[in-house]
Amino acid sequence: MHVELTKSFTFEAAHSLPTFPEGHKCRRLHGHSFCVDVCVAGEVDEQLCYLVDYGEIKAACEPIRKQLDHYHLNEIAGLENPTAEVLARWIWNRLKPTLPLLSAVVVRETCTSACTYRGEA
Repeated sequence: MHVELTKSFTFEAAHSLPTFPEGHKCRRLHGHSFCVDVCVAGEVDEQLCYLVDYGEIKAACEPIRKQLDHYHLNEIAGLENPTAEVLARWIWNRLKPTLPLLSAVVVRETCTSACTYRGEA
């Protein structure tokens, strides 16, 4: 049986988007209550009857959450232009070595705006 599991984590952070046009609200410093969905996919082990322990996903995410929570994202290496797209790829690159079954990272900046990254084709 093929499944996809999702574990979410949240963090609060500020950012500005320097490549947006002058006068655009996102170019100014502002903050979000970010929600990140981390998805893993694969075949369920028929003996164990599960794909991955949710605790393993949480443990892999925790160092990333701590690095982002209550920080100015632009000051973190690799996030100088922290759009949702850049942030999703940045998180993916840090999780993939620990979660080989990683299938998607979804970054939600607001309740109505999200970016899904599925790795390079």
